[in-house]
Amino acid sequence: MPLITPESTPESQAPAASASAWDRFFRVEVLSQTPNPQQVIYAAMHQDYAEAFVWDERDRFPDETKAGQLIIKHLLAGNRGHYGPLEHPQITLNCGYFPHSTMQQMRTHRVGVSFDVQSFRYTGKRILDVVSGERDVEEVFYLRPVGSYSDRQGKRYDYTEAQRQQDREWCLEGCRRYRERIEQGFSEEHARGLIPFDVRQHWVLSANTRSLMHLLDLRWKGDAQLEAQQLCELIWVHFQAWVPEIAEWYAANRMKKARLAP
Repeated sequence: MPLITPESTPESQAPAASASAWDRFFRVEVLSQTPNPQQVIYAAMHQDYAEAFVWDERDRFPDETKAGQLIIKHLLAGNRGHYGPLEHPQITLNCGYFPHSTMQQMRTHRVGVSFDVQSFRYTGKRILDVVSGERDVEEVFYLRPVGSYSDRQGKRYDYTEAQRQQDREWCLEGCRRYRERIEQGFSEEHARGLIPFDVRQHWVLSANTRSLMHLLDLRWKGDAQLEAQQLCELIWVHFQAWVPEIAEWYAANRMKKARLAP
């Protein structure tokens, strides 16, 4: 899936305009998803007040678009806060090549999302591939683009090309030390403690419609970690395609406003 360009990035987290805000390796792909999710939500909502067993009425369900419109009208509009029916459909995403710090951010707080994360306890071949020249160091480790930044307290600083090159060399040296320990018979679990913090990691996450909105609420706001915001941008593409009417409502009412879903 091609990467998209974010419409805007908060100045407090953004690299300079001359640098790309996107990392070329970041990926989010769909492994599985509930088909007709808005009809599923409609069925759950309808069963709350319907006399009938809703399975017997499934041939009379509204189509996916109309079901989404009814969800907005009866559950979401006016901040009614009835999110329970939104928990039935589920989507499973494979997130790849994000820095370790982003994975930590996404797993922080009670988000109602299941994660299975690459641990580097059993394999570190990608790290060895950097030393042998089979992989570029930036395919295995993440470094932010050159540019002007500020911290959470507003202190501004520049990240120069020279500094970034020094950090590339530091990552490469960490790979060399990792290989040395592996050759000495160390386990991958032990040797991984020597590599730089922002090694790229892959993970699988599963979320229902409500919990995915909650995750976006937490990590797409203006002061969230830049890379977490970029991850949310890529998740958003799949969320829109999966539940388009709900996504349209979310974009108009909640997107980047940090209104945490219940």
